[in-house]
Amino acid sequence: MRTIQMTLDDDLLQAVDEMAAQLHTSRAALTEKIFRDALAHHHFTGQEEQHRRGYEQYPVGVEEFSVWESEQVWGDE
Repeated sequence: MRTIQMTLDDDLLQAVDEMAAQLHTSRAALTEKIFRDALAHHHFTGQEEQHRRGYEQYPVGVEEFSVWESEQVWGDE
């Protein structure tokens, strides 16, 4: 683990400190969690974008999922 130095606006630092206190954690632990969450979100949205581009290049065919229609159970039968 490495120690880093960051510069934050006073209002942002105050908000981070208040949140850390509410969550009964340290500023460092909260900052690490926020970074990890942001990285996970970035990864997830990247995968969504990759899927979107894939479906644009290879759109779903009309008959692609129709073979499963007889398997669907909606509970109203």
